[in-house]
Amino acid sequence: MSTDHVLLNKEGGLWRVTLNRPDKANALSDGMLHRLSDIFSDAASDEDLRVLVITGAGERVFCAGADLSELNTDSDDPANQVWRDLAEKLATLPALTIAMINGSCIGGALMLALGCDIRIAVPEAAFGYPVLKNGVLLGTRDAARMRALMGPGRTSMIILGGTRADAHEACAWGLVDRVVERSELDQAVADLGATALDADRAHLITLKQRCREDM
Repeated sequence: MSTDHVLLNKEGGLWRVTLNRPDKANALSDGMLHRLSDIFSDAASDEDLRVLVITGAGERVFCAGADLSELNTDSDDPANQVWRDLAEKLATLPALTIAMINGSCIGGALMLALGCDIRIAVPEAAFGYPVLKNGVLLGTRDAARMRALMGPGRTSMIILGGTRADAHEACAWGLVDRVVERSELDQAVADLGATALDADRAHLITLKQRCREDM
């Protein structure tokens, strides 16, 4: 897989990761998962990193989740080791992580969003996790994180009921932290990251651990 399907831009302590497969709704292929895993491994050891942002290419979709053409219970099921390792690396990154959700966020894409500290979305975004429909498992910690954010009932609505929530509904439930117009998205993310970019790394890590206890 070409590394062009996952772009990485570094500006000092700010890393921006872009899922760049718009012709396939930025669906996560096995190669993209390994590329993301490598990026998160590098990020964990970078002393200068303070903020990592994840977004999708285009204006239609953040990510459609796993590439269903590759998905099977033997190699690409969301519960397999590749997905588990990726989720753990993202959740424990020693930096502020922001999901910049510029469109629909479906299935395995929610694993990425839930692994971030902050989720900010455009009004056009929609959120769903069709694991029951697709006959696959969700990420190991995803249900627990969803329960912590919005309670067991709404978690069951999405996972068991197949509910697809729009951005404002997801924000009211607690799944999304802020909804902003597309024209304001870049600035909103920049504002959220500004304090962390100037922070002492050790202090940032300590406070992040306090924020994410039991998550």
